Amino acid sequence: MSDIKPIVESFYDPATFTVSHLVYDQSGGDAVIIDPVLDYDPKAARTSTVNVDRMIARVRELNLSLAWILETHAHADHLSAAVWLRDQLGGKIAIGRGIERVQKIFKPIFGMEPEFATDGSQFDALLADGQSLVVGRLIVQIIAVPGHTPADVAYLIGDALFLGDTLFMPDVGSARCDFPGGSAAALYDSVQKIYTLPETTRTFACHDYQPPTRSEPAWESTLAEQKKNNIHLNEMVSRADFIALREARDATLAMPVLIMPAIQINVRAGHLPPAEADGRQYLKLPLNTL
Repeated sequence: MSDIKPIVESFYDPATFTVSHLVYDQSGGDAVIIDPVLDYDPKAARTSTVNVDRMIARVRELNLSLAWILETHAHADHLSAAVWLRDQLGGKIAIGRGIERVQKIFKPIFGMEPEFATDGSQFDALLADGQSLVVGRLIVQIIAVPGHTPADVAYLIGDALFLGDTLFMPDVGSARCDFPGGSAAALYDSVQKIYTLPETTRTFACHDYQPPTRSEPAWESTLAEQKKNNIHLNEMVSRADFIALREARDATLAMPVLIMPAIQINVRAGHLPPAEADGRQYLKLPLNTL
């Protein structure tokens, strides 16, 4: 773990309950952005960049150099703005190496074009468990945390751990595991690996599904708080009990509102589908499938 404590600025999107994170060590230095959001109007099937433009403005205000755009996984509840970010600020787009499996799962589900590659080549880099990235004075450590999806990774930067959908705030719990390729058993094992890190580690979630007992959205906690108070996966919960709880809860959950467009865009690293013969780009809705 790097001795430098990173600066974290978080940007909340109430439409999708998503939190994107800008991480850097100093003004004028290098930075990473984690899980950026592309706005999407499901009624009109239109994209826009209001959310991510706030982050772009902040990067420019601080005179930061964007080194990496890091995805914790191929999200099912919002579209990635990674390509827009790269076009505006530079940097490289990266995700966990498990994205190859996710692409292989979803290519036939969505009837994607035959040319769509399932080797992760849409991303600038595929990251392996235990790998590190050097970003200025910061070191980004990659921790594979499969369970929610096979491709989930967490990013440890100094004392800050970016968990994606693996764990939410302690009063919200853990991620669902019923998407294709998901596994409650794998999620339990991933969290046990995370729980070996120092308890003072700051944890940052990618979403906050705010419970009625809390008046404001939140996304920062500590591993000590997670281990003691997480309603699904505190340190007193056994593997068997968690699997039973998670699978029973997942059976009651509806699909995310944006899962159909989100998956098709996010397995492409944020690229829109290729244009058809009429010059338009199309998303597909597989009936009676998910």
